[in-house]
Amino acid sequence: MMARMAALILAAAGPGLLLLSGTTAEASPIVRHRLPNGLTVVVRQNPAAPVVAVSLQVRMGARWEQAKSAGISNLLQHVVVKGTTRLNAVEIAEAAEGMGGAIGASGDTDFSEIRGTALARYWRSLLELIAEVVLRPSLPPEEVENERRVVLSQIRNRGDQPFPLAFDTLLRMLYGSHPYGLPALGLKESVEGLDRSALREHYQRHYRGDRMVIAVSGQVAAREVLAEVSRLFAALPTGADSPDPDPPAPGSAESQKVVSHPAAQAQILFGYLAPSLSHADYPAVKVLSTLLGGGMAGRLFAELRDKQGLAYVVGAMYPSRRDSSYFVIHMGTAPQNLGRAEQGIRMEVERIRQAEPSPEEVNRAKAYHLGNLAMDRRTNARQAWYLAFFELEGVGHEFLDRYAARVEAVTAADVRRVAQRYLDRPTVTIVSPPPR
Repeated sequence: MMARMAALILAAAGPGLLLLSGTTAEASPIVRHRLPNGLTVVVRQNPAAPVVAVSLQVRMGARWEQAKSAGISNLLQHVVVKGTTRLNAVEIAEAAEGMGGAIGASGDTDFSEIRGTALARYWRSLLELIAEVVLRPSLPPEEVENERRVVLSQIRNRGDQPFPLAFDTLLRMLYGSHPYGLPALGLKESVEGLDRSALREHYQRHYRGDRMVIAVSGQVAAREVLAEVSRLFAALPTGADSPDPDPPAPGSAESQKVVSHPAAQAQILFGYLAPSLSHADYPAVKVLSTLLGGGMAGRLFAELRDKQGLAYVVGAMYPSRRDSSYFVIHMGTAPQNLGRAEQGIRMEVERIRQAEPSPEEVNRAKAYHLGNLAMDRRTNARQAWYLAFFELEGVGHEFLDRYAARVEAVTAADVRRVAQRYLDRPTVTIVSPPPR
């Protein structure tokens, strides 16, 4: 079998690595094309290094799950790369390693991904291996059980750790019946009830051309990549391309919960519903998040950790989401400082709501945010991920080209405005050790 795969790799590698010359693709390093079956292809030509990365993302994840099926996307992704009708798990891994790279998969909230890397001369073989995994998964029963055990172990470990326990509790409170309140990893009861037939049905429902984006970044020729993807994925089925039904509105009547859990330190999380990726306020809330919790210059770190010595760890999170996102302030503190630490967070939130930050502070936050974003996009793997993610989320692969200018346009007044609008009436979760 490995001899056959080696022959396949060498035959498929061949010529085809020269960059386009005098074409539209060369003038614009990113090319987008949609195939007749709905699959969107985005290619970024990057001649900097002889490597290539592929990110194939599916509109499938916790966003489309219910409590009884929570974790099905993540489990499916674990199993998809464990066998096809032609290759077993070891042969898949060895084929990727034989190209100088790797292949992997994961399920998340708004998307699920199959990703691969290779030396650029094997780009055709890498695409062929990913197509094999996508189009012909066998979902071996023994691998379903093996991966179920792995996921259940991860769920148990997550429930034993104070911060993940606090975070998962907060999201359930914050979102109520909205699926964003479900962990992408799943729930113990739901994962135990998932079988091979459920995974197969989930695969058939979501693995369709109209729900998928494949992005390629590296030393490749866009025209040749488009032709190869068109050939390899021609058999991918398409759906009606109908919009997904809207989930229930987020929200819960609970505003605070204290959980007793053995730990060396206490965890405090303040949560707020925040705008989606496509919302006009998204850049300003990103700057707000950075100003409060970004790095050692963020207000939370400087005031609550450096000056007052209340925090072991403190920061803010605001992820990109298709629907209403969340803004979470988190702190790890000594149990005896719990009351002062909670009050300190409330005071910092109120301070940013009541007074505009200085222009210098806002400019520093903007530079820190855009700098981190630029650093995260240094590799072809991350470039491919961003291209696929923004295309799949509906804002377009070129989103970041517009985004930097929108961040630069954020003012101190904008930061205060979004703080007043979104940082109101927090949902609070506290996990602390039981009294001695």
